[in-house]
Amino acid sequence: MKLVLYGLLGFLLILGGWRVARSPRPYIRFLIFLLVHCCYRLRLRGLANIPASGPAVVVCNHVSFMDALVVGGASPRPLRFLMDRPIYESPWLNWLFRLVGAIPVESDRRDPGSVRRALDEVSRALRSGEVVMLFPEGRLTPDGEVHAFRRGLETILARDPVPVIPAGLAGLWGSWTSHRDGPALSKRPRRFRARVALYFGRPIPSRLARRDRLEANVRALKAEADGWVCQSRVAASRR
Repeated sequence: MKLVLYGLLGFLLILGGWRVARSPRPYIRFLIFLLVHCCYRLRLRGLANIPASGPAVVVCNHVSFMDALVVGGASPRPLRFLMDRPIYESPWLNWLFRLVGAIPVESDRRDPGSVRRALDEVSRALRSGEVVMLFPEGRLTPDGEVHAFRRGLETILARDPVPVIPAGLAGLWGSWTSHRDGPALSKRPRRFRARVALYFGRPIPSRLARRDRLEANVRALKAEADGWVCQSRVAASRR
Protein backbone atom coordinates (compact mmCIF):
# COMPACT_ATOMS: atom_id res chain seq x y z
CA MET A 1 0.00 0.00 0.00
CA LYS A 2 2.84 2.39 0.87
CA LEU A 3 4.47 1.75 -2.49
CA VAL A 4 1.22 2.68 -4.23
CA LEU A 5 0.94 5.89 -2.22
CA TYR A 6 4.57 6.83 -2.84
CA GLY A 7 4.15 6.08 -6.53
CA LEU A 8 1.02 8.24 -6.71
CA LEU A 9 2.77 11.07 -4.86
CA GLY A 10 5.76 10.86 -7.19
CA PHE A 11 3.48 10.90 -10.22
CA LEU A 12 1.66 13.98 -8.93
CA LEU A 13 4.96 15.77 -8.26
CA ILE A 14 6.22 14.98 -11.75
CA LEU A 15 2.91 16.06 -13.29
CA GLY A 16 2.94 19.30 -11.29
CA GLY A 17 6.54 20.02 -12.26
CA TRP A 18 5.75 19.37 -15.92
CA ARG A 19 2.79 21.75 -15.83
CA VAL A 20 4.85 24.48 -14.15
CA ALA A 21 7.70 24.04 -16.65
CA ARG A 22 5.27 24.14 -19.57
CA SER A 23 3.35 27.22 -18.41
CA PRO A 24 5.20 28.95 -15.55
CA ARG A 25 3.62 32.41 -15.69
CA PRO A 26 0.38 31.70 -13.76
CA TYR A 27 2.35 30.01 -10.97
CA ILE A 28 4.92 32.79 -10.81
CA ARG A 29 2.08 35.32 -10.69
CA PHE A 30 0.61 33.44 -7.72
CA LEU A 31 3.97 33.45 -5.90
CA ILE A 32 4.37 37.18 -6.58
CA PHE A 33 0.82 37.69 -5.28
CA LEU A 34 1.79 35.99 -2.00
CA LEU A 35 5.02 37.99 -1.76
CA VAL A 36 3.24 41.31 -2.32
CA HIS A 37 0.61 40.49 0.29
CA CYS A 38 3.34 39.59 2.78
CA CYS A 39 5.16 42.89 2.18
CA TYR A 40 2.16 45.24 2.02
CA ARG A 41 -1.35 45.68 3.35
CA LEU A 42 -2.90 45.80 -0.07
CA ARG A 43 -6.28 47.21 -1.04
CA LEU A 44 -7.51 46.28 -4.52
CA ARG A 45 -10.47 47.66 -6.43
CA GLY A 46 -11.76 47.08 -9.94
CA LEU A 47 -10.09 43.74 -10.71
CA ALA A 48 -13.20 42.77 -12.67
CA ASN A 49 -12.32 45.54 -15.14
CA ILE A 50 -9.49 43.37 -16.49
CA PRO A 51 -11.18 41.22 -19.16
CA ALA A 52 -11.26 37.49 -18.50
CA SER A 53 -9.95 36.85 -22.00
CA GLY A 54 -8.67 38.71 -25.02
CA PRO A 55 -6.01 41.38 -25.46
CA ALA A 56 -5.80 44.58 -23.46
CA VAL A 57 -3.30 47.18 -22.28
CA VAL A 58 -3.01 48.24 -18.63
CA VAL A 59 -1.51 51.68 -17.94
CA CYS A 60 -0.47 52.81 -14.46
CA ASN A 61 1.41 55.62 -12.75
CA HIS A 62 5.03 54.77 -11.92
CA VAL A 63 6.04 55.28 -8.29
CA SER A 64 8.70 52.69 -7.44
CA PHE A 65 10.63 49.68 -8.65
CA MET A 66 8.01 47.48 -6.94
CA ASP A 67 5.16 48.73 -9.14
CA ALA A 68 5.35 45.95 -11.74
CA LEU A 69 5.31 43.28 -9.02
CA VAL A 70 2.33 44.87 -7.26
CA VAL A 71 0.28 45.30 -10.45
CA GLY A 72 1.35 41.97 -11.93
CA GLY A 73 0.70 40.08 -8.70
CA ALA A 74 -2.70 41.71 -8.23
CA SER A 75 -3.91 41.07 -11.78
CA PRO A 76 -6.17 38.03 -12.22
CA ARG A 77 -4.31 37.33 -15.47
CA PRO A 78 -0.57 37.13 -16.13
CA LEU A 79 0.75 40.40 -17.55
CA ARG A 80 3.52 41.07 -20.04
CA PHE A 81 5.22 44.32 -19.13
CA LEU A 82 7.61 46.73 -20.79
CA MET A 83 10.74 47.52 -18.82
CA ASP A 84 14.09 49.26 -19.23
CA ARG A 85 16.70 46.97 -20.72
CA PRO A 86 19.38 47.71 -18.06
CA ILE A 87 16.99 46.42 -15.38
CA TYR A 88 15.90 43.51 -17.57
CA GLU A 89 19.53 42.44 -17.95
CA SER A 90 20.17 42.41 -14.21
CA PRO A 91 22.30 39.31 -13.53
CA TRP A 92 20.22 38.49 -10.46
CA LEU A 93 16.75 38.87 -11.95
CA ASN A 94 17.07 38.31 -15.70
CA TRP A 95 15.92 34.69 -15.35
CA LEU A 96 12.69 35.86 -13.67
CA PHE A 97 12.02 38.58 -16.25
CA ARG A 98 12.45 36.02 -19.01
CA LEU A 99 10.07 33.57 -17.34
CA VAL A 100 7.30 36.17 -16.94
CA GLY A 101 7.75 37.41 -20.51
CA ALA A 102 8.94 40.94 -19.74
CA ILE A 103 9.62 43.02 -22.86
CA PRO A 104 12.89 45.02 -22.65
CA VAL A 105 13.19 48.39 -24.34
CA GLU A 106 16.05 50.86 -24.68
CA SER A 107 16.25 54.26 -26.35
CA ASP A 108 17.18 54.17 -30.04
CA ARG A 109 20.06 56.51 -29.25
CA ARG A 110 21.69 53.82 -27.14
CA ASP A 111 20.45 50.80 -29.08
CA PRO A 112 19.19 51.52 -32.61
CA GLY A 113 16.13 49.43 -33.38
CA SER A 114 15.34 48.63 -29.74
CA VAL A 115 12.04 50.53 -29.71
CA ARG A 116 10.88 48.87 -32.95
CA ARG A 117 11.74 45.41 -31.62
CA ALA A 118 9.88 46.10 -28.39
CA LEU A 119 6.81 47.35 -30.28
CA ASP A 120 6.90 44.25 -32.47
CA GLU A 121 6.94 42.03 -29.37
CA VAL A 122 4.05 44.00 -27.84
CA SER A 123 2.06 43.46 -31.05
CA ARG A 124 2.76 39.72 -30.99
CA ALA A 125 1.60 39.53 -27.38
CA LEU A 126 -1.62 41.45 -28.03
CA ARG A 127 -2.41 39.47 -31.17
CA SER A 128 -1.99 36.32 -29.11
CA GLY A 129 -4.67 37.57 -26.71
CA GLU A 130 -2.35 38.58 -23.87
CA VAL A 131 -2.49 41.59 -21.54
CA VAL A 132 0.40 44.05 -21.71
CA MET A 133 1.19 46.51 -18.92
CA LEU A 134 3.20 49.68 -19.28
CA PHE A 135 4.02 52.87 -17.43
CA PRO A 136 3.35 55.70 -19.92
CA GLU A 137 5.36 58.23 -17.90
CA GLY A 138 8.45 56.31 -18.96
CA ARG A 139 10.27 56.81 -15.63
CA LEU A 140 9.80 56.76 -11.88
CA THR A 141 8.09 59.86 -10.54
CA PRO A 142 10.60 62.29 -8.98
CA ASP A 143 8.02 63.89 -6.68
CA GLY A 144 5.21 61.39 -6.12
CA GLU A 145 2.89 62.97 -8.69
CA VAL A 146 1.70 61.67 -12.07
CA HIS A 147 3.72 63.18 -14.93
CA ALA A 148 2.92 63.61 -18.63
CA PHE A 149 2.34 60.42 -20.60
CA ARG A 150 4.64 59.78 -23.54
CA ARG A 151 3.61 58.94 -27.09
CA GLY A 152 4.53 55.25 -27.13
CA LEU A 153 1.04 54.19 -26.09
CA GLU A 154 -0.50 55.84 -29.14
CA THR A 155 1.90 53.93 -31.38
CA ILE A 156 0.88 50.65 -29.74
CA LEU A 157 -2.84 51.37 -30.16
CA ALA A 158 -2.37 52.46 -33.79
CA ARG A 159 -0.91 49.03 -34.50
CA ASP A 160 -3.34 47.07 -32.32
CA PRO A 161 -6.59 48.83 -31.30
CA VAL A 162 -7.32 47.05 -28.00
CA PRO A 163 -9.08 48.23 -24.82
CA VAL A 164 -7.01 50.18 -22.31
CA ILE A 165 -7.48 49.73 -18.55
CA PRO A 166 -6.20 52.69 -16.46
CA ALA A 167 -4.87 52.00 -12.98
CA GLY A 168 -3.90 54.22 -10.06
CA LEU A 169 -1.30 53.12 -7.50
CA ALA A 170 -0.72 54.75 -4.11
CA GLY A 171 1.28 54.06 -0.95
CA LEU A 172 4.70 53.29 -2.40
CA TRP A 173 5.98 56.87 -2.53
CA GLY A 174 8.46 57.13 0.31
CA SER A 175 9.54 53.50 0.12
CA TRP A 176 13.21 52.65 -0.44
CA THR A 177 12.34 51.65 -4.02
CA SER A 178 11.05 55.16 -4.83
CA HIS A 179 12.97 58.39 -5.52
CA ARG A 180 11.84 60.13 -2.35
CA ASP A 181 14.74 61.43 -0.23
CA GLY A 182 17.30 60.24 -2.74
CA PRO A 183 17.68 57.81 -5.64
CA ALA A 184 15.67 54.60 -5.45
CA LEU A 185 17.43 51.62 -3.84
CA SER A 186 20.02 53.91 -2.25
CA LYS A 187 18.28 53.94 1.15
CA ARG A 188 17.57 51.32 3.77
CA PRO A 189 14.05 49.84 3.89
CA ARG A 190 12.14 51.68 6.59
CA ARG A 191 8.58 50.44 6.29
CA PHE A 192 7.14 46.94 6.37
CA ARG A 193 3.52 46.07 5.72
CA ALA A 194 2.85 49.58 4.41
CA ARG A 195 -0.64 50.37 3.16
CA VAL A 196 -0.77 50.22 -0.63
CA ALA A 197 -3.83 50.74 -2.81
CA LEU A 198 -4.28 49.76 -6.45
CA TYR A 199 -7.45 50.82 -8.25
CA PHE A 200 -8.33 49.69 -11.79
CA GLY A 201 -10.72 51.76 -13.89
CA ARG A 202 -13.16 50.64 -16.55
CA PRO A 203 -11.74 49.63 -19.94
CA ILE A 204 -11.56 52.46 -22.47
CA PRO A 205 -12.04 51.60 -26.16
CA SER A 206 -8.94 52.26 -28.24
CA ARG A 207 -10.71 54.91 -30.33
CA LEU A 208 -11.26 56.97 -27.16
CA ALA A 209 -7.94 56.19 -25.48
CA ARG A 210 -6.20 59.51 -26.01
CA ARG A 211 -3.16 60.33 -23.92
CA ASP A 212 -4.83 63.22 -22.12
CA ARG A 213 -7.91 61.17 -21.22
CA LEU A 214 -5.88 58.21 -19.95
CA GLU A 215 -3.62 60.49 -17.94
CA ALA A 216 -6.66 62.16 -16.36
CA ASN A 217 -8.17 58.77 -15.49
CA VAL A 218 -4.96 57.54 -13.91
CA ARG A 219 -4.66 60.77 -11.91
CA ALA A 220 -8.24 60.37 -10.64
CA LEU A 221 -7.71 56.71 -9.68
CA LYS A 222 -4.45 57.58 -7.92
CA ALA A 223 -6.21 60.36 -6.00
CA GLU A 224 -8.87 57.90 -4.80
CA ALA A 225 -6.20 55.38 -3.84
CA ASP A 226 -4.24 58.12 -2.03
CA GLY A 227 -7.39 58.98 -0.08
CA TRP A 228 -7.71 55.45 1.27
CA VAL A 229 -4.00 55.23 2.16
CA CYS A 230 -4.09 58.58 4.00
CA GLN A 231 -7.30 57.75 5.88
CA SER A 232 -5.87 54.40 6.94
CA ARG A 233 -2.68 56.05 8.21
CA VAL A 234 -4.63 58.66 10.18
CA ALA A 235 -6.86 55.99 11.70
CA ALA A 236 -3.83 53.88 12.63
CA SER A 237 -2.11 56.87 14.28
CA ARG A 238 -5.15 57.48 16.52
CA ARG A 239 -5.21 53.97 17.93
